[in-house]
Order: sequence, then C-alpha cells, then structure tokens
Amino acid sequence: MSVSQRLEVRQSQSLVMTPQLQQAIKLLQLSNLELSDYVASEIEQNPLLRADERGPASEEGDWRERSAPDQAERSAESGADGETQDSAATASSDVLTGDGEAPLDAEATYDDLGPADGAPGPLADSATLSKARSSDSGEFGDVEQRLGQTESLRDRLIAQLHLEVTGDGDRLIGLTLVDGLTESGYLGVTLEDTAEQLGVEEADVERVLRILQGFEPTGIFARTLRECLALQLAERDRLDPLMARLLDHLEMIAAGETVKLRKLLGCDSEDFADMLAEIRSLDPRPGSGLDSGPAEAVVPDVLMRPLPGGGWSLELNPDTLPRVLVDRAYYTRVAGACRRKQDKDYLSDQLQSANWLVKALHQRATTIIKVAAELVRQQEGFFRHGVSHLKPLVLRDVAEAIELHESTVSRVTANKFIATPRGTFELKYFFTTAVSGANGAEVSAESVRHRIRAMIDGESPQKILSDDTIVDRLRGEGIDIARRTVAKYRESMRIPSSVQRRRQKAMLAS
Repeated sequence: MSVSQRLEVRQSQSLVMTPQLQQAIKLLQLSNLELSDYVASEIEQNPLLRADERGPASEEGDWRERSAPDQAERSAESGADGETQDSAATASSDVLTGDGEAPLDAEATYDDLGPADGAPGPLADSATLSKARSSDSGEFGDVEQRLGQTESLRDRLIAQLHLEVTGDGDRLIGLTLVDGLTESGYLGVTLEDTAEQLGVEEADVERVLRILQGFEPTGIFARTLRECLALQLAERDRLDPLMARLLDHLEMIAAGETVKLRKLLGCDSEDFADMLAEIRSLDPRPGSGLDSGPAEAVVPDVLMRPLPGGGWSLELNPDTLPRVLVDRAYYTRVAGACRRKQDKDYLSDQLQSANWLVKALHQRATTIIKVAAELVRQQEGFFRHGVSHLKPLVLRDVAEAIELHESTVSRVTANKFIATPRGTFELKYFFTTAVSGANGAEVSAESVRHRIRAMIDGESPQKILSDDTIVDRLRGEGIDIARRTVAKYRESMRIPSSVQRRRQKAMLAS
C-alpha cells in the first residue's frame, strides 16, 4: 500500500456559532426589561448607537405579522437627520381571528371576557399603564419611591432599642440579638453563644432579651413557638395557669386531639373552645412579611386586547421596549476625519455591530409576536371560557405550526409575560401536559388541577373528599386519572390530605 499526498476539494455544511449569532440567541431569551439594560450597556460601548427618546412609535412605525417579510428586507430606515432607526424595536402588533381571516366572535365584549374563577385581574394595557404612571406623580406622589422607603423590621427594632436600652454594653448585646433574628422573628442564636461571642455573662444577655421581647411586634425574639404565643397572650393579659398548661400541649392541638386535651386540662367545653379561639388569633410568625419589601409588579412583554369586531390584537409593550438609533451622520463625519487605518477599522467594526444589533432586535420582535400569536390561536378556548378550556400543548406543537425550532420557542417563552383580558400570565403557563379524557380525548393537566381545587373548596366539613372520591368524580366527568396523580396535583397546590383537612375543619367548628 503506497502512501502519497494529494489535494481534494470537498463541500460540507456546518453551523458556526458566530458572535453575532450568539448575541441574537441571547437577546431572544431576555425579557423587555432585561433587554433595556442590555441595550443601555451596548449604547455605552458603541459611539454610533444612541437611544431614541422621542417616545412611543407612531402608527406608521408599527408593523404587523402579515407584513413581516417586507420588514425583514428593510431592517433599517434612514431618516432625514442621517440616523437609522430600528423599525422592529418599535411597538409591534398582530391581529388574530379565529381562522386567520374572519373574526372569531363578532359580539364579544369586555364583559364577556371577565376574569375566570381563580384567574388574576384584568388587562393592564399600555394606555392604562401610562395613565397609572401619570397619576402616581400627581396628588399621591411617586408610589414606587414611597414603597421603596418602607421601614424594615431591623430599623424598627433598633429604634426601639435606642429608646428602651441606655447602656452601651446592653445596646451592643441588643444589636447582636437583633442580627440573630430569623425571617419569622424568632431568635436564631443561643444565649450561651452570644455571651461567649461578646465576652459577657449569660445572665446579662438573658436580661436584655427580656427587654427585647417587649418590643413590637409582640412575640418577637421568642425562642420557641410556645414562648412566642405566651408573649402575645401575656400582652393581652390572657396567660393564666390554665392557658399556660394548654401551651405545654401544642402538639396535641396540631394532631387534632382536642377531646383528649380538654379532659387532660379538666375544663368545660366552652372555656376550652374560647382558649382555642384565642390561640388561633395569635401570630406564630410575628416577623414574617415585615422585611419582604415592596412587591414588584409584573411588567408584561406582550399586550393582548380584544378587537371591537372580534378577534385579538397583540403588540409588544411599547413602555418597556427599547428603541435604538444608529447615528450615520456622526459616522460619516468622523470617518471622513480618520487618517489611521486602525481608526477606520474601529469605526467600521462599530458600525457593523450597531447594524447587527438593529437587525437582531427586529428579528427578536418578529419571533416573539409570532410565538405569542400562535399561543393565542392554540389556547383560544382559555381566553374565551377560562381555565377549564385550557388545551394540552407542548413546545413541538407551536414550533411546527410556525416553522421554528423547539429551542427557539423555549427561549422566546422564557421570562416573558403576556397581559390578557383574563390577567397577566407567563408564556410558559400555556404549555401543559395532557391527561386522558373520555373517548380518547385529552385535557390539560392545568385544567384538571383547577377542577380538583374547585372540588376541595366546595366540599362539606361533614363530608371531606378523599383522593379516591376525587378520582371517581373526575372519571364521571370523563377524565381518566390515577389516584397517585390526584395526590401529586393536590400536593403541588399545597392542599392538605383529607385527614388533615378533616382535623382542621373540626377544630374550626369546635
């Protein structure tokens, strides 16, 4: 066998992950707010990019899904001032009807599209959001600023510490104990360790602790649940010897052994019921929720509205969508003054990067609207009638319908929300697994969970529904589901078992 050298020409196809492609993929999975931060950082690095601060796009600047191919060919438009504006980074819209041509329901109104049972609140469209922001800065001031200045639990406790404790040593002990609190308001450090850490006597730490246990909220700095409840009862002047004995047997209350406990205490049923009601009115987690800070509202990436004649209108949220301009006039002026090759190469690279960002923003906007439009088409029953009409849906179904890869659909639906007349939902919410139904039909797992919750919420205290009973009722409705699946769905919704619910409702009735 001879060995020789020779030249061959071969053709092959391969996917190369260029930096531009990696950037496009990264932009696709960002929410509008995250995209704004990313674009802001790009503007800082690229002198040819700047934000368009002229406000929302005009109607002429909007684009629709049907005209997307034309827009793709024209990724940038040159303005009179020499700037190039990203046409896809403006507000984007799409009009949906039942079959793609005719409206679904010509008589549909906002009243017909009210929130379903258990569904979130109504749609907050761009006009409503803008109105809310303007009202915030009016009579009531900046709501976000006021919420951001909410006093924390630690600040409240330190303010009380400076009022109640005067000695520097005792204040140091108090600050150490404040730092040792858990989120629920319990003391998470031992007195022995605190004393050893500060080099003081354990009796001094306990003395300061007694002072701190008198702070607001009542029950703070407790070391056990019994001590927490006892502090609150003492503040109400209800910690008598009989109540103290009841606190010693809290585990019997949790187990529902109320009859045995009443006999153990030797009290009549009326006094026992009053004591149980008193305990139930206490807060077992006095520090919970006081340090959580202001709740952040979900800002939708896509806005959905019903059209007067039927069908739906979809658009990207213009309030959070960044608008980018490529300053070609500045590029022409600077490029003409460049003499060194490296300066010209730098400007050329920055112009290429800016143009690619504009193209990537346009492609991102087109893809998001495309995916959202298909989700609305697939889940039309949900938007018309509620959770019970949610269809089983997987990524492959949407990907095949709009001729995209499943990974692309997954990235588009990640961390993005859509505001609908039935509330604001994450795009991932509309993908649910299938559960076997009658005659080979399939129903959504989310609709089954909704039905299980409705059954349990409507059960009688005298007739608690077991998992087997729920299975039988679902099969009577044409849903074939196993008992272990019912238990899994129930646990995912944090619903106790039938035994626990029976004990809880018996305690409430006693």
